[in-house]
Amino acid sequence: MKFGVVVFPGSNCDDDMIFALGDVLGQPAVKLWHKSYDLEGCDFIVLPGGFSYGDYLRSGAIARFSPIMSQVIAHAQKGGYVMGICNGFQILTEAGLLPGVLLRNINRQYICKNVYLKPMTANSLITSGLNMNKAYQIPIAHGEGRYYAPLHLLEEIKANNQVLFKYCDETGAITDEANPNGSIENIAGICNTQRNVFGMMPHPERACHPMLGNTDGYELLASIIEKVLV
Repeated sequence: MKFGVVVFPGSNCDDDMIFALGDVLGQPAVKLWHKSYDLEGCDFIVLPGGFSYGDYLRSGAIARFSPIMSQVIAHAQKGGYVMGICNGFQILTEAGLLPGVLLRNINRQYICKNVYLKPMTANSLITSGLNMNKAYQIPIAHGEGRYYAPLHLLEEIKANNQVLFKYCDETGAITDEANPNGSIENIAGICNTQRNVFGMMPHPERACHPMLGNTDGYELLASIIEKVLV
């Protein structure tokens, strides 16, 4: 499987993702410049974290109109895999590839720390290889990570089993205290109804190697490889 990591002006996690996918997981991985219209034969597109276009207007609002996004959207609509991490998740909601929106953290502050995630479904590429009873420690780093969807849309998302992760404590308990940003129902990641587009605020690429002091993120990324190569 060939991965393409899109680089926008202001992206700052593209090298982290290339390292995780290429050096750690041993997969072909290339950078794709935001002004390009060529996905270079990539099977799986990643929109990395950062501050695309300085997060002017709203996070992801300008990046959504970058030239390469027309190809990313077409790729997703044909069933191709797309994943957005942090700012990438924001871009996917702005582009209409994922439902809902990411709002400013409820405390109006930028948050950078380790949190715990609980997988909510095994029916997705990124969660199929995970332990449904484990709390995964994954770092977050965002100012606008509060996931929100109006009630009718939220009910559709839950009915379609689209919630991938929820914020929890170290025991796996999903509590208000474990919610770092005020996301509705502790939601940390979702997928689309076709289950080929994924978005999450936490950064698995920052927890994928022993030298980073945490390898829980490796399990999330490895789940993608194991499922596709079966």
